[in-house]
Amino acid sequence: MDFSGANVLITGGAGFIGSNLARRLVDAGATVTIADSFIPEYGGNMANLEGFRNNIFLNITDVRDPHAMRHLIQGQDFLFNLAGQTSHMDSMSDPFTDLEINARAQLSILEACRVHNPDVKIVFAGTRQIYGRPDYLPVDEDHPVRPVDINGIHKVAGEWYHLLYNNVYGLRACVLRLTNTYGPCMRIKDARQTFVGIWIRLILEGKPFEVWGGEQLRDFTYVGDCVDALLLAAESAKANGRVYNLGGDSVVSLRELAETLIAAHNSGNYELREFPAERKKIDIGDYYSNDASIRKELGWKPKIPLAEGLRRTLAYFAPQLERYL
Repeated sequence: MDFSGANVLITGGAGFIGSNLARRLVDAGATVTIADSFIPEYGGNMANLEGFRNNIFLNITDVRDPHAMRHLIQGQDFLFNLAGQTSHMDSMSDPFTDLEINARAQLSILEACRVHNPDVKIVFAGTRQIYGRPDYLPVDEDHPVRPVDINGIHKVAGEWYHLLYNNVYGLRACVLRLTNTYGPCMRIKDARQTFVGIWIRLILEGKPFEVWGGEQLRDFTYVGDCVDALLLAAESAKANGRVYNLGGDSVVSLRELAETLIAAHNSGNYELREFPAERKKIDIGDYYSNDASIRKELGWKPKIPLAEGLRRTLAYFAPQLERYL
């Protein structure tokens, strides 16, 4: 993948996946602009830019600001549209903010691209959450879309805006439906992004973490593998107008995940708990992806086994835990 000399805009670029992507692109010789609001609840963290802050253009702005996005999109070859509100519980308690970020702002960004930079290639970060409770496993891209929370509904809207602008206006865009992504720079101060983050925090603090249920099946994508997929999708014309699932190298129960994490840390313990009532209402049960399409069409496959990915994640956070709390 050759991004040398390319101009790249990453929305949400100081967050978990965005910062890992930015680092890779800087190393590849791209000119990288990051747009991030640094709103505390949404994941942007200056610590994520450590070591390459001086090699990027950082614009502290909100994707809900159409004037800023109109300015930033001009002259870009690629847009990695990763900014979003990711908390399922927040979307239920504050649905209109979720609507503004995950739907209206996405439409505004695409309009800015259509008018001011119709040649840009866009990769949108979708989510497996839109499938809801699976009818069958593994879940492929043809599975019915049936969100169980407000966040999922708005993420569906964001997806379809991108696909419509590809199909109607010829604005090259594609969607990656991410599963449980984990790794360095993830949000660990709370469970707003993923429950794995709070597990990482607690095990490093020497405290027990809670496993709700325990037998639910999941797959997990290491962030480096996720970045590989984003870059492949950006580079490939085959991806235009397409939706791809990402998956992991294996399927594990939450109990097995907990035990793998403890083994990676060489210590720790967890407590099994029943699902809290408010979370049980939107729990999807077992989920794991059929990612055959992206493997076949773009040549992607996960490279980092779960145990190794957890070791790398723990090693990243252990010496700088306080910067992420």
